Amino acid sequence: MITRRLFLLAALATAGCAYTTPTRTVRVAAGESGGFYVEFARLLAAEVNAADPATRTEVVETLGSVMNVEQVATGRADLALVLADTLAAARAGATPFPQPLPLTALGRVYENYMQLVVRADSPIHALPELAGQPVSVGAAGSGAALFGDRLLTTANVSVAVDHHPLADAVTALRDGRVRALLWSGGLPTPALTGLDAETGIRLLDLGAFVPGLRAAHGPVYDAVTIPPGTYRDTTEMTTVGVPNMLVPAPGLPDPVIRTVVRVLVERATHLVPQQALGTQYLDVRSLIDTAPIPLHPAAAAAYRELR
Repeated sequence: MITRRLFLLAALATAGCAYTTPTRTVRVAAGESGGFYVEFARLLAAEVNAADPATRTEVVETLGSVMNVEQVATGRADLALVLADTLAAARAGATPFPQPLPLTALGRVYENYMQLVVRADSPIHALPELAGQPVSVGAAGSGAALFGDRLLTTANVSVAVDHHPLADAVTALRDGRVRALLWSGGLPTPALTGLDAETGIRLLDLGAFVPGLRAAHGPVYDAVTIPPGTYRDTTEMTTVGVPNMLVPAPGLPDPVIRTVVRVLVERATHLVPQQALGTQYLDVRSLIDTAPIPLHPAAAAAYRELR
């Protein structure tokens, strides 16, 4: 027979379970396996879930920024990691987006480094030397593919374009089916570290193309330094940097936005993969610097409260 005491304890336990059962799923459109997007998104998801037990945050692997914009614009994702140049194109209705999309940002979270990679034993040492050669310029639907088209146009270089996801591009470069691959990600990218250990890689300097890119597409591009030792044979060099934004779906509730912002600020040290060498923006002054993308009003209010 169930005593009154046992009945009350069972009822309290049931109530406690009901209180902590997730009531909302938040889907984060990230990127390809082996890239920084997925690593960052997994850390973010774990921290949001810990901060709000009523939320279950899930990471969705995608092909990158262009696909992620489509996911949040259509409500198939609640948050997305998107390169600033892709997001600016989406807001303007510029290629590859057929119409303007009124998206905002929750924060500028880290720097993406454009990495044009050749094998260490390649005779190619500059982008113009790739003319006519097979090059993987990122998966279709990725921010790297959008940037790759702009880079080649700016450099006035024509290549035999392939669109491979990162894992396939790494294999193609290793096997000699492409002469170079373009990747947009953090430093170092684990998949490239693996290729470096196996066959050796070099990165091509892209600093000379930054002025032309900025003239054509605005201040979403900057010259950034790849630190020496990022990969085995990498000396310090300049490449193109593009800030990465955390973008909410238009209908994402304000309480969820406030929780995410609080995690970005208060749990910043838990959101950077240990091996990351590149620049991170996880402090309030940098997070709110999303120009030319407007900061979501609920995010702006949350930052004001946390300053």
